Amino acid sequence: MSSTSASTPPSSSSYSSDLQQVLSRAVAIASLPLTQLDSTLTNLQNRSAELQTLNGKFSAVQSAVQAISTAASSTNAQVSDSSVIAAQSDATAAAGSYAIHVVSAGAPSSALSQSTLPVVTDPSTQSISTATSFTLTVDNTPVTITPAANTLSSLADAINSSGANVTATIVNLGSPSAPNYQLSLQSTKLGTIALQLNDGSNDLMGALAAGSVAQYQINGQPATPISSDSSTVTIAPGVTVDLLESGDSTVTVAQSSQAQANALSSFATAYNAAVDELNVNRGQGGGALTGDALIYTLSQSLRDISSFTGGSGSVQNITDVGLTFDKNGHLNFDQTVFTNAVAAHPGDVSAFLGSPTTGGFLKDATDTMNGLGDPTNGVLETTIASAQTAIDNQNQKISDEQDRITALTTSLTSRIDAADALIASLEQQQTYFTTLFTDMNAINKNQG
Repeated sequence: MSSTSASTPPSSSSYSSDLQQVLSRAVAIASLPLTQLDSTLTNLQNRSAELQTLNGKFSAVQSAVQAISTAASSTNAQVSDSSVIAAQSDATAAAGSYAIHVVSAGAPSSALSQSTLPVVTDPSTQSISTATSFTLTVDNTPVTITPAANTLSSLADAINSSGANVTATIVNLGSPSAPNYQLSLQSTKLGTIALQLNDGSNDLMGALAAGSVAQYQINGQPATPISSDSSTVTIAPGVTVDLLESGDSTVTVAQSSQAQANALSSFATAYNAAVDELNVNRGQGGGALTGDALIYTLSQSLRDISSFTGGSGSVQNITDVGLTFDKNGHLNFDQTVFTNAVAAHPGDVSAFLGSPTTGGFLKDATDTMNGLGDPTNGVLETTIASAQTAIDNQNQKISDEQDRITALTTSLTSRIDAADALIASLEQQQTYFTTLFTDMNAINKNQG
């Protein structure tokens, strides 16, 4: 006879799978708004990424405009005899010509450690004195020298790091097989400068060569040559000359047309990259900003820059300085056209380019680019900030929606579990009574 005793109700029923499907479907339906929110977030992120890309392209255009401004004020110094002098000029230098007569390039003073000192065959382990502290005197100015170790190499290092106007080197006056390393001092200034190193008991250096100051004249003046304790001298505002040897040479300072040409070429490259990026967001299948009014605004800004007219004489627009458009709206730079314009009409080129503050192409371009990138009112910066705000708001909506779905899932799961447990209990009771009736019928048949 089968047992009909009750047992602990099972935790799940035969309808458990169906109930789980109901739960999954309910959660899926509730999650539909979240899917839409995620899709919107993706679109916002794509838009923000494209805005950042455009911002980078237009920042490059702005930097290129600034580079033209820098190049427009740059100068180049050339010399007629590079064996006599070398020359450099900066943006503050005025165009002009300077005749330089070098009477003497001058020479530094030098000293060598005395031959009576201990012979040093290995400067990394030996020294010319056993002292741990020395007094270095340069042009009657004493400096205390304390080497890190009692070696000639450490002594030279300590002198070079002392800040004194002298350079220490180690020279081998012996043969390769029998080296004899000595300490050599050379003044960093030109002229007769006393050099001495004392170890507390003895002077260690002997005079090797007395130096002399440099002497030169500019355009034949003054009658008595100018003396200098440096081989590098300033001959005019922004113009420096290195005196190399006695002789005559002319320094010619002029605007650097090559620097300007390079800057205009770089501007064309940056301009074309911005045009290409704008074109990505046009037409069917365009980028994330297709149809956005910003694309028109930025395109118009580029057209405003490239269509500037002004200046005077023969240079009125960018075509006159070698910048022309092709059929794709790209700028091409012809350096020959620019070089010829500078050679024939340098003043007209300068007037057309102008400066970022006073007028001309550079002021127009600078004002336009600054307007786009202004952090408060610039259309690019404000649009980027607005796009980030939209992303932040969308992320908050998604977070709120996820919280709602989580709460709904928790509630439905609790109810489904309770229903499943109840059904399982009823199914157990059904099984119990069915078994009971079956057993009773079997007993009745046996008794009949």
